[in-house]
Amino acid sequence: MPVPKGSSLDPERTRATLLASATGILYERGLDGVGVSELCRAVGASKETLYRHFGSKDGLVQAVLEERSDRVVRWLTDVAEAAGPDPRTQLAAVFDELSDWYRQPGFRGCAIVNAATQRHVPPARTVADRHLGRYRQLLTDIAQRSGARDPNRLGRQLLILLEGATVVADHHDPDGSAAQDAKQAALALVSAAGA
Repeated sequence: MPVPKGSSLDPERTRATLLASATGILYERGLDGVGVSELCRAVGASKETLYRHFGSKDGLVQAVLEERSDRVVRWLTDVAEAAGPDPRTQLAAVFDELSDWYRQPGFRGCAIVNAATQRHVPPARTVADRHLGRYRQLLTDIAQRSGARDPNRLGRQLLILLEGATVVADHHDPDGSAAQDAKQAALALVSAAGA
């Protein structure tokens, strides 16, 4: 990454810039759709800089996926909390927010699950397992607050609906209703699972 003459190096800023640039490229092209040399050119960094910050392409992939997972889980948690104390309203807000995301230009499904599908080995698989576990915890917490008899099972069922809606929205959603259909099913599950 070129540094203007007289500027001091800021390793944290360099790392953050590399992560931001690589995130978009890897989401658009996939883990195997771009090699290290092309990735370095695209992010404006030398191989030496990339390796110094991440150790390898797999290290970069892991950092990109972990950062994205943190950001997405924080985003949906904030959405649920902002919806107020009612668990049904929280759940509806999560699916409504996902519906907005699905309509964004360039939407390609869940980057973390896509990565684990491409490479069913660490680091992608490990990050996906952690990511889905965090989603499940968010949904289980909502299920618990709803008074579900078995909040762990309901949380898992809600996770299946959420991830299923994301896959359908990416691959087969001609009328754009995947999230709303999943929301209706999720709310029906919550009602049926009550105490």
